[in-house]
Amino acid sequence: MAFRKKSPRNPPVLSHEFILQNHADLVACVGMFFVLGLMFEGAAEASIVFITLQHSVTFPAAEEPATDLKVLYHYGIKDLATVFFYMLVAIIIHATLQEYVLDKINRRMQFPKAKQSRFNESGQLSAFYLVSCIWGTFILISENCLSDPTLLWEAHYHNVMTFQMKFFYISQLAYWFHAFPELYFQRTKKQDIPRQLVYIGLHLFHIAGAYLLYLNHLGLVLLMMHYFVELLSHICDLFYFSDEKYQKDISLWAIVFILGRLVTLIVSVLAVGFHLAGGQNRNPDAVTGNVNVLAAKIAVLSSSCTIQAYITWNLFNVQLQRWMEEDATLQAPSVKKKRTKGRSSRKGTENGVATSSRVDSPHKRKEKSS
Repeated sequence: MAFRKKSPRNPPVLSHEFILQNHADLVACVGMFFVLGLMFEGAAEASIVFITLQHSVTFPAAEEPATDLKVLYHYGIKDLATVFFYMLVAIIIHATLQEYVLDKINRRMQFPKAKQSRFNESGQLSAFYLVSCIWGTFILISENCLSDPTLLWEAHYHNVMTFQMKFFYISQLAYWFHAFPELYFQRTKKQDIPRQLVYIGLHLFHIAGAYLLYLNHLGLVLLMMHYFVELLSHICDLFYFSDEKYQKDISLWAIVFILGRLVTLIVSVLAVGFHLAGGQNRNPDAVTGNVNVLAAKIAVLSSSCTIQAYITWNLFNVQLQRWMEEDATLQAPSVKKKRTKGRSSRKGTENGVATSSRVDSPHKRKEKSS
């Protein structure tokens, strides 16, 4: 995501440059329509669909008196409206972080253009992964997933989720959907767009799969491990951009990165195996969360293996690219020294010839006069 330079002149309204410079304000205006709709009786019902979570159901609370009811949620078509609204919120937060934090750091550090886009990308993703890790860990603790790991494959209600769990998944989907328009807003280079599309698509595919198949706890645990490793990777990138002497530390973190992928893969295989080990059902129903069939096993495990292999392959490519850049920077000074030595030797021979000609010229004149 490229570093944005604000021009002193005001571009024409609704022009390409105007939209790029003021996209956060325009998106905020769109979001305000939904918020203001809550103030009017006729539009309140439509606005609530975009702002609050939908498809709620009530169940009797197991640990409380029978008169108390527990509100849980399942997914439905109205979730698309909620994802759209929080996608607008993600665009506004993205622009705020870019303008008030990352752009100022870019101006101070004076990064070259090649590093500006990579620095902005690592900065944005580091903030997102940090917030997601803290939020997801809080959910796992509050729902006793860490103290009782069997909840990963044995839940009391297999086709519903709590408020905080559903809001977490809605926020995750909204963030990764907002990354598509950000490719335009941040002026991403054409050669980087295919890589970004694959990266975003893989996250959306696996988050939406865990959400739709009601693998909520398992998906959350795998996301936390994935986000934690990605957070460490992008923090190392930020240190590398500030000073290249941290390259050795990044190589050590690459080992941690690969180990994290292996642990994620092992946990996914074990958890999915236990979750779907209760016998196959001949009449699967994805709406009720009943996906205990061989096809679901193969799909979930193959997708988990695919994303881990793809991310690990990307890590190898990034490391190879950095090693090639280091070799190029090390070879450049030696080539310059050779060139300067050649130029100095040429200048020395030319100066010697010139001085010798100047010394010999008076003797030649005396011989001619005699």
